[in-house]
Amino acid sequence: MYFPSSLITTAQLQKEFENPNVVLLDCTIDKVGQSLKDTKLALIPNSLFFDIENIFSDYSSALPHTLVSTEVFTKGIQELGINQDSIIILYDRWGVYSSPRAWWMFKVMGFEQVYVLDGGLPAWKEKHHPIADQYLKTLAKGNGQARFNTAWYADKTYVLTQYENSKASIIDARSQARFTASAPEPRAGLRGGHIPQSYNLPFDHVLKGNRYRSTEELEDLFKTFDATHEQIFSCGSGVTASILAFASHLIGNQNIKVYDGSWSEWGQEDLDLPIAQ
Repeated sequence: MYFPSSLITTAQLQKEFENPNVVLLDCTIDKVGQSLKDTKLALIPNSLFFDIENIFSDYSSALPHTLVSTEVFTKGIQELGINQDSIIILYDRWGVYSSPRAWWMFKVMGFEQVYVLDGGLPAWKEKHHPIADQYLKTLAKGNGQARFNTAWYADKTYVLTQYENSKASIIDARSQARFTASAPEPRAGLRGGHIPQSYNLPFDHVLKGNRYRSTEELEDLFKTFDATHEQIFSCGSGVTASILAFASHLIGNQNIKVYDGSWSEWGQEDLDLPIAQ
């Protein structure tokens, strides 16, 4: 690893501004019911836009935020000038929200030098560092090549084979109310409840404001789960599940998958998959 941890600070980022191998990506997407689209664009200087919604999501799928093919991913990152040896630093303008999703996408696509900026743009602003109002222009096409790594990926078929496996932990990042079906799902056509045998760890529990909690606090939150077990993370559409997956990675867990379809798929009425409440 280029940095000692996959989670880096604003000070570490600032020291790397002259490093030609660093690629800084703003990975911001809208939250459910919240958007930054009508606010003035504020960025860390030298940022490129990693467009999760429009370029790096599969629009042939009816599900939101579904992972694209390796071919589409390769084309997209090469257009951003990303090379095989690039040091990829990810952030979002919320703080920590969609940057861990981008981190997981790069891991699934076989990249190792991928890092998340703790606190994102708000942490950068707190230090009164310079702010830009436009994205950097890519000067040359990159040579980065996606190679799908199934070790990080779970789909519906895989989850069906694992949800009753005593050596696998399925961990749901949605709120407790959605997990127990005491609150409705925000997307139409979905049943309430959760995957049988799964655990609930709302994603905001691993965060303290705009940043991740300390290693000690994360270890305490994850002590329920056997560290020798595979951990499969789910949520509504695979975004906040990635926040938990990254937290698990930070405390040393290595057998980690994100269920890409998450509840947007599992909860569909017409699929009639096993559900607990």
